[in-house]
Amino acid sequence: MKHIIDGLITVRTSSTRLPGKCLLPFGEGNVINHLIARAKSFSIDPIICTSTDKSDDILEEMAKSLGIRFFRGSLNNKLKRWSDCANHFGLENFHTVDADDPFFDGEEMHRSMQVLIDGGFDIVCPTPSSSSGGASVGYSLTTAIVNRAVEGLAEEDDTEMMWYYLERIADRKTTTLTEKTADPLLIRLTLDYKEDYWLLRTIQRLVGSTSPRSEIDELFYRNPDLYKINWFHNEEWKAAQEAKKI
Repeated sequence: MKHIIDGLITVRTSSTRLPGKCLLPFGEGNVINHLIARAKSFSIDPIICTSTDKSDDILEEMAKSLGIRFFRGSLNNKLKRWSDCANHFGLENFHTVDADDPFFDGEEMHRSMQVLIDGGFDIVCPTPSSSSGGASVGYSLTTAIVNRAVEGLAEEDDTEMMWYYLERIADRKTTTLTEKTADPLLIRLTLDYKEDYWLLRTIQRLVGSTSPRSEIDELFYRNPDLYKINWFHNEEWKAAQEAKKI
């Protein structure tokens, strides 16, 4: 039996480019329902990690109704929310599951966590293709390194671009997860724009909610123009990510 890992589903309802995107219809429920089911199908124990803002009350209600763990913390200080959540549940390490990435690669998340543990790392960063819009894998982190990263930060400091705070730790032990293939697909599977939603819903209808990324990749190999539905947004999205950096 595959070892179960803890996955912090980082989510808030207060999105701006695509309002309420985590609650949009998706498969048999909404995006959050899908993420939870997908995580469980890959032996990832989901924890809804959201904010104390009233707009996120619905996420707590959903977690309770589904019988999964949840934690509510700082609205803007994502790193502190992770730290407080991990400490609350007594986690030694965890993997981040971004609610914007509905077709994350559960196998890659397990591989990332194994690299973290076997290599004695503090941080395992996503593959370059994932960070560039492929949205396959998050960060594997020790709770200890996240605790150190939030030292001296205020409750509502904006740590959306959390890497800036992690890289300030001089003696951190960090690596980047290697790509699965020498030539990763150019695809955008993160959810920020309406065209992203159209593509992701198309994928869900064609291959289902819990298909491995290998089946999703095969879909794009068979339909080489499919990625064009939303790829034009990728430069805009990356520019927005850069603009958030300090």
